[in-house]
Amino acid sequence: MTSREIVVDITPPDEAVLSAPLAPSFDYTRSTGPVLGAFFTGLRDGRLMGVRDSRGAVHVPPVEFDPHTREALTDLVEVGSGAGIEGLVVVWTWVPEPTDVHRLDSPFAWALVRFDGADTAVLLPLVADGPEAVSSGMRVRLRWSAERTGTIHDIACVVPADVPGGKDQSDNNQSDDDEVPQPSGDEAVSVVITPIGLSVTHTAGPAESEFLRAIVQGRMLGRRRSNGPEVYVPPRDYCPSDGVAMGDYVEVADIGTVTTFGIVNVPFAGQEIKPPYVTAYILLDGSDVPIQHLVLGCEASEVRMGMRVRAVWTPEADRPASMKAITHFEPSGDPDADPDTYAKHL
Repeated sequence: MTSREIVVDITPPDEAVLSAPLAPSFDYTRSTGPVLGAFFTGLRDGRLMGVRDSRGAVHVPPVEFDPHTREALTDLVEVGSGAGIEGLVVVWTWVPEPTDVHRLDSPFAWALVRFDGADTAVLLPLVADGPEAVSSGMRVRLRWSAERTGTIHDIACVVPADVPGGKDQSDNNQSDDDEVPQPSGDEAVSVVITPIGLSVTHTAGPAESEFLRAIVQGRMLGRRRSNGPEVYVPPRDYCPSDGVAMGDYVEVADIGTVTTFGIVNVPFAGQEIKPPYVTAYILLDGSDVPIQHLVLGCEASEVRMGMRVRAVWTPEADRPASMKAITHFEPSGDPDADPDTYAKHL
């Protein structure tokens, strides 16, 4: 047996690396179809709906296709309505410190609950007086939200079955157990919109930090491979082809050539530019790796491979440490580049 020792010499950066909070988010929109549509419509109307499979098991939440035969399921089953819908806790875990992504601001449990009349369990928040009051097998009662619109959040939570009726202090959006609020619509729920988000802190590496400092100054910075002549933009700390530490930093031009591109014709939520518009890969002069950015300043139909474009920078006082420091690229007016000059970079 042989072994090999790999030693990597990491040189500390001259300046501190940069970091920033990032919160990417989008609204996930989907049509419900007949089965899930019945489930969400039922929640809005204060009813709990499931579906029966070919072996007689009732699934709550319902599934659209039989897990045994893979055939579409259509046998909808109501397992409860109004106040007093009860079930059993299968398993649970305690959340001692809720965060801003939780709907409850007091400690609670996440619990898999199998409601009476169902054979599968659904994940719901369980409000109780501490983890010592929660156990697998305990009976719980569903508590509806005060306002219901046809989403899973129409169920505010479950509580121990022996808890008296009334509003729970842990959620101001819960209704009294003995009074189920009226639904907020008459049409069947055909579309569900679910906000999706993630909050992270991104810490840039040394090379990325150098790139970001340069871009705030209106400069495009790349880095040359130590084992070859290629210049990478943005710069890397280590070469992606051989893992060797990169070489010298190189300032490249903010003028380049469109290699490939796409025209965006379809509008979508959160879109900042009215279609049609172009997003393209642009090979900056002095670089060997194209960057992706917008090409504006002309009709989308006029953009072509080989088109020469230049960066349009944001005003220096407002320039962020990100690729938004360049608002877009626009035609430079120069003759198109010879295809041979960018054929290797498509």
